[in-house]
Amino acid sequence: MSQDNMKIPQATAKRLPLYYRFLKNLHSSGKQRVSSKELSEAVKVDSATIRRDFSYFGALGKKGYGYNVNYLLTFFRKTLDQDETTKVILIGVGNLGTAFLHYNFLKNNNTKIEMAFDADPKKAGQSIGEVPIYSMDDLELKVKESEIEVAILTVPAGPAQAITDRLVDLKIKGILNFTPARLNVPDRVRIHHIDLAVELQSLIYFLKHYSDSDVEPSQLEDILE
Repeated sequence: MSQDNMKIPQATAKRLPLYYRFLKNLHSSGKQRVSSKELSEAVKVDSATIRRDFSYFGALGKKGYGYNVNYLLTFFRKTLDQDETTKVILIGVGNLGTAFLHYNFLKNNNTKIEMAFDADPKKAGQSIGEVPIYSMDDLELKVKESEIEVAILTVPAGPAQAITDRLVDLKIKGILNFTPARLNVPDRVRIHHIDLAVELQSLIYFLKHYSDSDVEPSQLEDILE
């Protein structure tokens, strides 16, 4: 995103890729305009939240007309830097890491796992989904050569912090953390924690204790953040 758009609320920023994905589907189907109500039903975010999110970017639609799909798609493509490919590294080629390598964001052309690293020497020199796997001993050399700034971490909790410290020293700016460890990083590094076990427990809790009418999707998202 551009520097100006970074000032929008974080909850709004997290929803932008969701809007963009739906708009791509609309464009592919030939639809030329969409209302906030239609968007709401598709992405499961209430209409008021969508209108508020869009309002941070100025007048994106017209009252009584809705939103022009082509215009919104172009706008969000530029806002989300979809015309540029972001290359990332993956560390930890276990079951989850292997799944990521096979997937490699095939439906999202602006993101690509460029290389992977693992502590198991038997995996070094192999490739999964055309992504080369290197030894952790080669991390510094390969990352410095590539100038990659984003990493996906799918390692056990034990070595996670030590690996993160190495990534910080390599000037990595963003880490997507799939380990249960809560990692310490300096303020200049952005880290998103995704604990699948916690997310599943949260889902089960809400299924047991809340009805559909108790919590709006946007409220639920804020609670889980």
